[in-house]
Amino acid sequence: MAARRDVGTSLRPGDQPADARLADLAQARRRRAGTIGPMLRFGTAGLRGPMRPGPDGMNIATVSTATWAVARVLKDRRLGRSTVVVGRDARHNSADFALATAEVLAAEGFSVVLLPDPLPTPVLAFAVRELNAAAGVQITASHNPAGDNGYKVYFDGGIQIVSPTDVEIEAAIAAAPPVADIARTPVLPADTELIQRYIARAATVRRGEHPVRVALTAMHGVGGATALAVLRRAGFDDVHVVPEQFEPDPDFPTVAFPNPEEPGAADAVLALAAEVGADLAIALDPDADRCAVGVTTPAGWRMLSGDETGWLLGDHVLAGLAPEAAERSVVASTVVSSRLLAAIAAEYGATHVETLTGFKWLARADADLPGKTLVYAYEEAIGHCVDPAAVRDKDGISAAVLACDLVATLKAARRTALDVLDDIAGRHGVHLTSAVTVRADDAAAALAALRAAPPATLAGAPAVVEDLQQRPGPDGTDALIIAANRADASVRMVVRPSGTEPKLKFYLAVSRAPETPVAPARAAAEALCDELVGAARQLGDRLLSG
Repeated sequence: MAARRDVGTSLRPGDQPADARLADLAQARRRRAGTIGPMLRFGTAGLRGPMRPGPDGMNIATVSTATWAVARVLKDRRLGRSTVVVGRDARHNSADFALATAEVLAAEGFSVVLLPDPLPTPVLAFAVRELNAAAGVQITASHNPAGDNGYKVYFDGGIQIVSPTDVEIEAAIAAAPPVADIARTPVLPADTELIQRYIARAATVRRGEHPVRVALTAMHGVGGATALAVLRRAGFDDVHVVPEQFEPDPDFPTVAFPNPEEPGAADAVLALAAEVGADLAIALDPDADRCAVGVTTPAGWRMLSGDETGWLLGDHVLAGLAPEAAERSVVASTVVSSRLLAAIAAEYGATHVETLTGFKWLARADADLPGKTLVYAYEEAIGHCVDPAAVRDKDGISAAVLACDLVATLKAARRTALDVLDDIAGRHGVHLTSAVTVRADDAAAALAALRAAPPATLAGAPAVVEDLQQRPGPDGTDALIIAANRADASVRMVVRPSGTEPKLKFYLAVSRAPETPVAPARAAAEALCDELVGAARQLGDRLLSG
């Protein structure tokens, strides 16, 4: 199991006298005194961290200062007085953080659309694109522990920010006035029209008309009601929910860690799927931008990996395109994901693009390909973008609709998702992926040690090492790719530090040439993948002990 980081105490209403005003004043005094100390840094398109007083925590002062800085960057780009959309999840203090964000932006002269309720992050990304807004801010910490919160920023048609925008915002934060001097103007929440427009659009992802029975969990997050509305609008009426996980609850009481990828997190929805005889299980993460899919197997129910779901949905999207449309289409996956999507794309005549990790890069996969358009993108961490024209970000709800459409279509033909995975393996060879995560207080230093002394072999074959720091421009990142070719298979290990937590991550992949029958090839690949997992753990132990 992946190591979990310790978090600070959660700030809840009433935990601080007069809410967060004392933290505001304390931070202002420290800023004026020049003793502000370390601050939260912009990571995955914004800020994320424990809720606590001070500049290294998520609080009203941090949020207000960041918002002033976002406003300054927008004004520097001559986008003053434009529209900005603000949304939030249901975590502790998210309502206060969203209101502060909206009111600071309004005081800076922007036309602010404050979404009316705790809503999925994809609704915010959709709204920015739908309104042609200059920016959007979503208050969310996604699947982080209950003590965390975050501040996610979108520019450029509802796409997560990348450098140099994050650097410009950080520079503006450093130049911001004391928090007490940052003005706020009252803002009223918008009506529900944008939510209804999102629901109508997400439902159009469905292509077929066949029925399917679904088991669904919202993982105590904000996706439940919206997902049900979208599925019903799409014609999927036979949906059974995990009741104790359906309503938003910022304490996530029934899961140790609110991430569908974590072992045990999806147990409740898998048990429900077995109980009601479902055709598939859907687990959304707390802000509903990620979607995990569960299927029944001869050995019982299990969750598909993000890569397996990516292969299935990518193949489903491309198979539905006319040949001339496929030739103009782009699909994308990341450097830490399986390379199988590239082979699937080539089969249909589409273009595949491999990007750095994160949807801030995946959403831009077609940027340098004139005449071609992104139609699907995924990352191994159960993120899927299935309707890029409407949402240029991962969207767990529209991905759930497409997964239901796929399974319903297969059910009508008396086939299953596992049958399709076997078909794909028969055409392109067996591909398997796995991951190992180790806690590392200084993951960057551990990776530097690996860079200085990489392994000479991998799975018994000579290793070739590529240092992604050596790639020019924005393609460079702090990661190593270690690959080897054996007579029976190719193996790959990508090592990188986590962008949000003190962890070192190993992404493992095995691929074999097409073989029939598939079952023995898959068994051999599984054994080799287990060998890679052991090698990654040994390597992690060596790096952390040295």
